[in-house]
Amino acid sequence: MSARTKLKAAATAAVTLLGLAAAPAATAAPTVGAAAVVAAAPTSDWLRTDGNRIVDEAGNQVWLTGANWFGFNASERVFHGLWSANIETITRQMAERGINIVRVPISTQLLLEWKAGQTVRPNVNTYANPELDGLNNLQVFDYWLGLCEKYGLKVMLDLHSAEADNSGHVYPVWWKGSITPELFYQGWEWITTRYRTNDTIVAMDIKNEPHGTPNDPQRAKWDSSTDQDNFKYACETAGRRILAINPNVLILCEGIEVYPRPGATWSSPNTNPDRSPNYFYNWWGGNLRGVAQHPVNLGTHQRQLVYSPHDYGPLVYEQPWFAGNFDKNSLTNDVWRPNWFYIHEQNIAPLLIGEWGGRLGQDARQDRWMAALRDLMVENGIHHTFWCLNPNSGDTGGLLLDDWTTWDETKYNQILKPALWQHNGKFVGLDHQVRLGGANSTTGISLAERYAGGPGPGDTTVPTAPGRPAATDVTATAATLNWAASTDNVGVTGYEVLRASGGGAASVIGTVSGTTYRATNLTASTGYTFTVRARDAAGNVSAASPPLTLTTPAGNGGGGDQGCAATYRVVSSWQGGYQAEVTVRNTGTAAITGWTVSWTAPAGTTIASLWNGRLTTSGSTVTVRNETYNGQLAAGASTTFGMTGSGSGTPADLSCTAS
Repeated sequence: MSARTKLKAAATAAVTLLGLAAAPAATAAPTVGAAAVVAAAPTSDWLRTDGNRIVDEAGNQVWLTGANWFGFNASERVFHGLWSANIETITRQMAERGINIVRVPISTQLLLEWKAGQTVRPNVNTYANPELDGLNNLQVFDYWLGLCEKYGLKVMLDLHSAEADNSGHVYPVWWKGSITPELFYQGWEWITTRYRTNDTIVAMDIKNEPHGTPNDPQRAKWDSSTDQDNFKYACETAGRRILAINPNVLILCEGIEVYPRPGATWSSPNTNPDRSPNYFYNWWGGNLRGVAQHPVNLGTHQRQLVYSPHDYGPLVYEQPWFAGNFDKNSLTNDVWRPNWFYIHEQNIAPLLIGEWGGRLGQDARQDRWMAALRDLMVENGIHHTFWCLNPNSGDTGGLLLDDWTTWDETKYNQILKPALWQHNGKFVGLDHQVRLGGANSTTGISLAERYAGGPGPGDTTVPTAPGRPAATDVTATAATLNWAASTDNVGVTGYEVLRASGGGAASVIGTVSGTTYRATNLTASTGYTFTVRARDAAGNVSAASPPLTLTTPAGNGGGGDQGCAATYRVVSSWQGGYQAEVTVRNTGTAAITGWTVSWTAPAGTTIASLWNGRLTTSGSTVTVRNETYNGQLAAGASTTFGMTGSGSGTPADLSCTAS
C-alpha cells in the first residue's frame, strides 16, 4: 500500500470505530465533467514552502483559504453550535462553499487533559447529532477529522490559550498558573504524535495572539534571546519539537503587540499605556517587525515556516489609523507593510492571516477596511482563515447566523467568497484525491484536478520578461519606475521590483499588480540598478527585465514645485487631556519624499505620545518628521499622524516643509 492509501485506511478504521461509514480510499482522482482521469498525483497532502509560496510535495502552488470554528478552546471543550446544529451539515457546507482549511482553536489545558486520558461528555444536542451520542470530546474531534477527510477539508490547529476558558485568549502569554512553558511544549508534542500520520491536519499555529506591553506584568517580546517571554524563541522551540515528530507539518508563528522603535530597547519606558513614542503598536499577534532582524530559525525544516499575523477593523478596536481618511494604499504603507507585508514582498516566507473579518454593513470604515484587506490578499495570493464561522463571536459575528443553520449570504458573497481559491468556476481543495465538498461535489475540485496532467504544475509557461524600467520624479531619496507589461499564456498576477547598489546582489524591494512602483528610502548621490520580474498565478517567474541604472541627485531633483500644508484638529478631549490629528498634504505639482511639521505648543500643553511620525521638542517648539513608510506623497496626496497629551489649545502657527 502507498503511504496515501495507508493514511486513508487508517482514517477509515478510526472513524469506523466511532460509527462513521467512511468513504473508500480513492484510487484515482475524480474528474470534472467529461475530463479524463488525471495522472498520478503526490501520495500525501503534506505542504511546504518555497519563498513566499506554499506548495505541495510536487511543487504545485496552493492557496490556503479558510475559516475559524472555535469551541474546543473554551470551557465547553467542543465545537460551539453542536447544541443546535448538525456537525456533518456544517462541515459539508463549509467545503461546498469553498473553505478548504479550518483553523481550530484549542487550549494547552485541553491537550494535557487528553494526554492524561481525561475526556468529558460535551454539551451536544444528540437529537440534532445522533451520530455523536455517547462520544466523549476527543472522540467527537476524531469523528470530525473523518468528516474533513470525507469532504476534502484540511485542518490547522491553533493553540488559542493556556487554559480552557472562553476568555483565555486575553491572557498575553503561553503559560499561566500550573501550565508552564514546558507543559506548553509537551501538549504540542502529544497531539503531534497522535496525528503524525494523518495528513488531514497540515498546519499548527503555535500560539494565538501573544501580546502585552512593557507596563504589563506579563508580556510577549521578540528578539534573539532565550528569555521565557520571547515568543520568537518559544515558537522556534515548539516548532522544532513538533517537527522532530512530524517533519511535514507547517509551523505558523504569529506576531506580538509592540516592538521597540529605532533607538529604543525592550527596557525603554512605556510612558503611555495606549501609545508610546518608544514602541510600534499593532493588533495582538499582528506585529512581525522583529522578523527583519530576528527571523525564526527551524533549522533543517525551515521550509515548514509560515508567519501568521492577525488584522481587524474599527468595530473591534479604534486603532489610530482609522481616525482619519484611509484606504488600501494608506493601510498598506502605514500598517501592513511595516508590520508584516514586507515579509511577503521580500520573499522571506509565506504569510497566512490567521484572523480577519467582522460585521458587515454597520460601519462604512469597517466595510472599507475589510474590502481593502481582502483585495490585498487576493492580489498577492496571501493565505488566510476568516474569523469566524461562529455567530457567537461578540465583536465580529459569524458566517452563520444565530440559528447556526442560516448563512450570512451578504457577508459570504461580498467579502469571503471572492477571497476563496477558485479555478474555472470551481473551488479548489487541498486534498489531491478528494474533491472539496466530497466525491460527488459539483462546486469543488481536488488538487489533482487543479493540476491535471501529473505531479508537475499544470501551467509551466513563464511570463515574458517585462520591459526595461524608466525612471521619473527622481529625487535624492526616491524614484518612480514604469515598465512595459509582460505577457503570459494564462495571465500575469504581479511584478517583483529588485534593487542593487554598490556591486551587491539584487533583492526584492516590493511587489505590485500594475506596471509602476515608487522606490523610496534611497540615498542621495548614490548609484542604483533596478530590474523587474513578472509572476503568474501558478508561481512561474519570468526572467528579469533589462536593467535600469540611475544615480540619485544631491538635491531634491525631479523638477516641479514642491510644498506641503498641515492641518491640525482635535479628535476628542477630556478634563486635562486631548487627542489630536494632523493631516499633511502635498500641495505641490511634484511628488515629495519627506515632510516636517513644526508648531509652538500652547502654554500648558504637552504631548504624551505620538504615532505615524517622529517627534522632537525643544522648549515650546514641537517638530514632527515623517516615518520611513509615510514620507512619500504624490502631488495632492495626504497622510496623517496623531497624538495624545495633556492641557488644551490648538496651535496657530503650524508650518510644513517638504523634501
